Amino acid sequence: DATHPFAEVMSRNAAEAAAATGVPLLALRRPGWSPAEGDRWHPVASLAEAAAALPALGRRVFLTTGRQGMAAFASLDALHFLARSVDPPAEPLPAHTEVLLARGPFTLADERTLLREHRIDVLVTKDSGGAATAPKLTAARELGLPVVIVRRPELPAGVPVAEDVAAAVAWLTAGGPTA
Repeated sequence: DATHPFAEVMSRNAAEAAAATGVPLLALRRPGWSPAEGDRWHPVASLAEAAAALPALGRRVFLTTGRQGMAAFASLDALHFLARSVDPPAEPLPAHTEVLLARGPFTLADERTLLREHRIDVLVTKDSGGAATAPKLTAARELGLPVVIVRRPELPAGVPVAEDVAAAVAWLTAGGPTA
């Protein structure tokens, strides 16, 4: 299972199919992000919790949670959103939303500029891990911005995890779950 860390339904379906057929399953998941000194992270369990936290943290939101799930923020009419995603986001959208279609990797210089030019005062993101989109976290830290970070869903019980391709190959080479 090499799906996105937030592809909860696909991971659950893979686990159920593997269990039903007796096929071994390994989840390939890059490590999540870890806070650094100076970070102002506010971890939450869901997009709904992220939306509930926002009014106390800022008014100009950089939303990088992907194209799905915008409905969680749709009722926040007093806030202004800059929503970045690869594909156009699904509706409903918050009333004051500017959509920025872009695909990483993103540079630290570009993220600093984006946050400043749009006068962002809070970042909302999912803990997808990886380097391609991590510079936004560094830029937020440098600017002293709070970050609402949605924690990853749990993998289905009993599914072993490899953090990179080398670990997955080692698991396969060792015989998978029988080793």
